[in-house]
Amino acid sequence: MSKASLFENFESTSEKQWKQKIQFELQGKDFNDTLVWKSIEEIDVKPFYHSESYSKCPEIDYNSSDWNIGHSIFVNSVEKSNTNAINLIESGVESLYFIIPLELISIEALLENIDLSHIPIYFETLFISEKFTEKLQQYSAKKNTKFYILNDPIGQLSKSGNWFENLKSDIENLNKILVSGNELKGVVSVDLGIFQNAGSSMVQQLAYTLAHVNEYLNLFNSKPIKSIVFKVSVGGNYFFEIAKIQALRLLWQSLTKDYGVSIECHIISQPSKRNKTIYDYNTNMLRTTTECMSAILGSSDTIINMPYDHLYHKDNEFGDRLSRNQLLILKNESYFDVVSNPTEGVYYIETLTKRLAQKALELFKDIEKEGGYLKLLKEGIIQRKIKVHALKEQLSYDEGSEGLLGTHFQENTSDKMKAELELYPFVKQNIRKTILEPIVPRRITEKLEQKRLKDE
Repeated sequence: MSKASLFENFESTSEKQWKQKIQFELQGKDFNDTLVWKSIEEIDVKPFYHSESYSKCPEIDYNSSDWNIGHSIFVNSVEKSNTNAINLIESGVESLYFIIPLELISIEALLENIDLSHIPIYFETLFISEKFTEKLQQYSAKKNTKFYILNDPIGQLSKSGNWFENLKSDIENLNKILVSGNELKGVVSVDLGIFQNAGSSMVQQLAYTLAHVNEYLNLFNSKPIKSIVFKVSVGGNYFFEIAKIQALRLLWQSLTKDYGVSIECHIISQPSKRNKTIYDYNTNMLRTTTECMSAILGSSDTIINMPYDHLYHKDNEFGDRLSRNQLLILKNESYFDVVSNPTEGVYYIETLTKRLAQKALELFKDIEKEGGYLKLLKEGIIQRKIKVHALKEQLSYDEGSEGLLGTHFQENTSDKMKAELELYPFVKQNIRKTILEPIVPRRITEKLEQKRLKDE
């Protein structure tokens, strides 16, 4: 029997009929009060979604098998980092993300014996330098490479409170980099993770990111920006996070259309730190698994997982291997690639995507009316808005309406962690002079964990 004939014997049920049936089962209780809940994003979530009240989202050009397993490497030693990179590729990693602390690092030595024709390489530099970009460009000209260099001076200002040098110098350097790196896949990036890890809402993350990148478009509208790399931190709200990433692509399509330009939206996703814990740390693997699933279904280009012990252990082979294997299983054994876009036509997810995009666009327009992202950041308004939402979210956990397994419920009181801490897992208070208040990341469980450590 064909699928078509199978369903011919069943009458379709209208949205009104479904709601009448539900209302009957509620035995007099109000439908909206009982079954419709308001998310922290101020979006009403219904108990069911029907084709009658559904309007399709604009199409996103995406295939759920077209993502790369990434891994980040902090380059302390060029030789060790090169060896590590080769081993990672042999273990299934498909993309490398190098964090570069010094301008003098040898690109040739770092990438020796790596097949660059198939491996996208990202370079996050802890400085801004035209010379380093030129080195990458010259190297890329000799090889068939997929190089991205992640320059984001406004992001540096947001998270540190200072420019790399100063406003004039940083913008001039980025202006030169756009020319000297014109053969690279991309030279500009924007980090949503700054906002997510500090406790901002998804609407804020999207709107602030749009306002952030709009500063670059206004500054360099005449320059050939080929792509923007967006770094996304993915939280634990599974369906909303799928919708968040898809909404980012829709908003980017809308913004670039208004500018009359075609600029690639390239997304690197990784799990959020905000909901990770040091106690009952194995639950972090459950969190990162669902977060990576959201990243896949949301339309990420590269996904970098977080080891379960990332907060309190130094880099180690066991934690890295487990995090890598999570992605390998998701890519090769979870059948995400059976359908090109599994979320297309899913009424709930597409409705969330549209609502997040609409609300973010409204906030973005308000930011632009007030003078733009940089102006509001300098005035402390962005920081204050994030703090307000972070406090609202924190209270939902402190008061028990939300909770994390192993911390707020099902707590293992015999769990001891003081002797396990190789890294300081809390916000560090470094007293230094800044030109504005930085956006500070903070985990939900920090106060509870500090108390438990003190009581051990």
